[in-house]
Amino acid sequence: MTFISRLRFSATALLVIASCSAIAATITGTVTNKTVNKPSGGDDVVLIAFGQGMQEAGRTKTDANGRYSIDVPDNGMHLIRVDHQKAAYFQPVQPGTTTVNVDVYDVLPKVEGVTTEADVMRIETDQQGLHVIENYFVKNDSNPPKTQFSPRAYEIYLPPDARIEGSAAMGPGGMPVSSSPVPTGEKGYYAFVFPVRPGETRFQVSYHLPYNGNFSFAPKVSLPTQNVAVMLPKSMQFAGTGSVAFQPINDGTTAAQTFLARNVSPSQVMAFTISGTGSMPREQQGQGDQSGSEASAANDTRPGGGLGNPIDTPDPLNKYKWWILSGLALILAVAAAFLLRSKPETAPAAAPVAKATPTMAPAAGQGDLLATLKEELFTLETERLEGKLSEAEYAEQKTALEMVLKRALSRQSVLS
Repeated sequence: MTFISRLRFSATALLVIASCSAIAATITGTVTNKTVNKPSGGDDVVLIAFGQGMQEAGRTKTDANGRYSIDVPDNGMHLIRVDHQKAAYFQPVQPGTTTVNVDVYDVLPKVEGVTTEADVMRIETDQQGLHVIENYFVKNDSNPPKTQFSPRAYEIYLPPDARIEGSAAMGPGGMPVSSSPVPTGEKGYYAFVFPVRPGETRFQVSYHLPYNGNFSFAPKVSLPTQNVAVMLPKSMQFAGTGSVAFQPINDGTTAAQTFLARNVSPSQVMAFTISGTGSMPREQQGQGDQSGSEASAANDTRPGGGLGNPIDTPDPLNKYKWWILSGLALILAVAAAFLLRSKPETAPAAAPVAKATPTMAPAAGQGDLLATLKEELFTLETERLEGKLSEAEYAEQKTALEMVLKRALSRQSVLS
């Protein structure tokens, strides 16, 4: 081989190597069990690729020191999924990233320190009858921190005649994702198969009830609940009929009225009747207005002014006030925007909500999108593993998620 030939061969080899280096990379990281603050060995680590669909692109296990190394075949977007004690934890992999560390927690079906901070019912009437959006703010203050996860990770009670139209869940620091409560066999008794991780998890259910001018509620709580709140238009009437006392907490700045019960246990009997008709105010305020509304409520010293003033201690509902009044239904729209997993017949009911979606928060960037995606992936994979989805349903939903992801990324690249 002549010198020129060798030179050409060497140049070609270098180009091939450089090309391969640009395409392939290696991600390393450490998986830490935050329950014991030690490396988590023996966990499955899966690389999920989006280039040709959400497919598994690699798999390995953590060593005794919790470390792993996995090859990334291309420069596209990926996720690292770590399976720890049958629960999945996700971290996004940005293009060019070489290190991804993942925190996991030990999993138990029931965890000490999980309580409901607030159960908030927003009630109004419409052409279909009585419309209720119920929100649950769940705290996991377990120490050491653990994840509560099982087929009955969080249980709820709804009126037996409730017709569920939409539902969503949001993990700590995440974004709303579609998550459906599963019937347990007892009418009106459901369970979310969604991890209750350390921190705050939110659940929401939207449903309709038949209505002829009055309706009697007999709500139950599955966990000790600090606050049970009922919100309805001022044109409607509320009458407590159970042993649990509801205190009226009216806010003069809105056309809504609130009735609050404190420190409710699962053994207590709650009951109330509502009557009349009316619609809740549609306040156009989003995340950016949160601090303002909180500050005004905190500074309001009028009798009955603000959600927290009638109570001696600060009312946890006050920090959710902006979200409860103007954003309750928005979580459903956000979930639907990222993955249309609702039944086709429920789509018309959700359509009016979509118009308000931009008021919930500023436009999501890539990080927010991936945070949403990892939560949605958890739900999707969980439902598949539990046999709640056929392979056809799984493939359809995965394709929908991929399509929405590509459109969002395309839109983001145009804006940038």
